[in-house]
Amino acid sequence: MKREMHKSTLYVCYAAVIAALYVVLTLLSAAFGLSSGVIQFRLSEALCVLPIFTSAAIPGLTVGCLVANLVTGAAVWDVVFGSLATLLGALGAYALRRWRYLASLPTVIANVAIIPPVLIYAYNVSDGWLFLVLTIGVGELVCCTGIGSVLVAALARRADKIFRK
Repeated sequence: MKREMHKSTLYVCYAAVIAALYVVLTLLSAAFGLSSGVIQFRLSEALCVLPIFTSAAIPGLTVGCLVANLVTGAAVWDVVFGSLATLLGALGAYALRRWRYLASLPTVIANVAIIPPVLIYAYNVSDGWLFLVLTIGVGELVCCTGIGSVLVAALARRADKIFRK
């Protein structure tokens, strides 16, 4: 009983820390005008590879995205569907955890599929759909795949110590 309580407490703590990091990194990107809009380079998206190390990252990333979108003043549809894209990406990363360097692709795909229509309909962005797919895709590839791969390499050796089970 005590061990199970310890495991669930640790799980909630990991999720909370990941959510907080996501919010802080999004706010840092927002300070430079890069967290939302047609061109997005959210540093927080690098964290979307964390489900390969712990399943606690799935709720952590989802809640972090939800809070970050609320704090940065996103439209309701962006809060809902942006968080959904993050959830789908995190679930995909968890599913690909055996292939660490492919784990960022579900996040890239989810954001490329979901965010352009949100920008068009929630914010009345007049840029073409293909242009939005390209700009969101490039931002996700740089932040999630590029920076995320560096994060995976840095954590790979220490993951067992960091994310105790």
